[in-house]
Amino acid sequence: MSKLDELIKKYSPNGVEYKTLDEILKIKNGADYKSFGAGDIPVYGSGGIMTYIDRFSYNKPSVLIPRKGSIDKLYYVDTPFWNVDTIFYTEIDETKAIPRYVYHCLLREHLEQYNTAGGVPSLTQKVLNKVTIPVPPIEVQREIVRILDNFTELTAELTAELTARKAQYEYYRDKLLNFDEFGVARRVKLGEIAKFTYGYTDTARTIGDVRFIRITDILDNGTLNPNDAKYVDLTDESRKYLLKKGDLLMARTGATYGKTLYVPDDSPAIYASFLIKIELDNSVILNRYYWHFAQSNLYWDQAKKLVSTGGQPQFNTGAVSRIVLNAPPIELQEKIIDVLDNFDAICSDLNIGLPAEIEARQKQYEYYRDMLLTFAETGAIISQTDRQTDRQTDRQS
Repeated sequence: MSKLDELIKKYSPNGVEYKTLDEILKIKNGADYKSFGAGDIPVYGSGGIMTYIDRFSYNKPSVLIPRKGSIDKLYYVDTPFWNVDTIFYTEIDETKAIPRYVYHCLLREHLEQYNTAGGVPSLTQKVLNKVTIPVPPIEVQREIVRILDNFTELTAELTAELTARKAQYEYYRDKLLNFDEFGVARRVKLGEIAKFTYGYTDTARTIGDVRFIRITDILDNGTLNPNDAKYVDLTDESRKYLLKKGDLLMARTGATYGKTLYVPDDSPAIYASFLIKIELDNSVILNRYYWHFAQSNLYWDQAKKLVSTGGQPQFNTGAVSRIVLNAPPIELQEKIIDVLDNFDAICSDLNIGLPAEIEARQKQYEYYRDMLLTFAETGAIISQTDRQTDRQTDRQS
């Protein structure tokens, strides 16, 4: 019998009580911070830490719940903090619930399902207060937290290692792409070697089997978002916007400006009007070489200076054509592509290396979290799974 089995049998022999959040905690609004001085207290918004100031709004363990925007991202904070009005903080009655236990429960709850808005995702105190979680005795909560934190700590260690590798990758990528130091590459302006074509304005909303790539479909790492894809019919008018593997698309407006996609395959796809197709003279610059350049600081340092920021950021053909890059011999570009593709796979590919291990550990955590908290709320004894759980957590302790 596991320790958790013993605790449930001792403290919850007749099952575990459900409680609504307003029975165990108070949800508090955030406030503006801009009148305060700089300091070492983190300021949280719905996207995470925004800046640091010289005072706090709360100094006890708390679960922060986004009110607007990224409502699926929760934060557990056990040091003093400030929060703005896009994110709630919680004052948790620790005689009833351990804050870290509440955090695991709310992760399991997937609060995005309680979205109350049709536009920007939103949560309200009224809705959140009625969310129900199982609240076993503190001793049981403490053991569940210990088990689940073993998983999250290992994931955090792997994530820190991956972050370090990504920083190393970015350093060597910029070195490889900057040949000024070695005097083996000529510099070219993009406008001298490229043709730019704006995308298709989708007037027909007929659902078909041709993917319609939009600016929001390009992820920060220059890859295609596999989720929330839109598909349309191919028409005579849109046919000229068909893409093939290796084509380059760049977002030209909004917060995503400058992000560049290397089309990953030949699946039927066309591109939207807020994207620009970049057709290179491949006798000078290879598409894949340019894509790596478009992820580098060498590219972004220029893009940030060239973009028009009056209202929505605009990075149209007049601006992007002024981008300057190094053009080493094609044979050297091919070697650089091989090196950087390998680096990129090590840092990004969910099928290999650290990304694959992090993905596996996260799924493992979610599995045991859902299992343990489901058993907790039903009051059942987890005899059929306790040995496997103990073996797994012991290996990670």
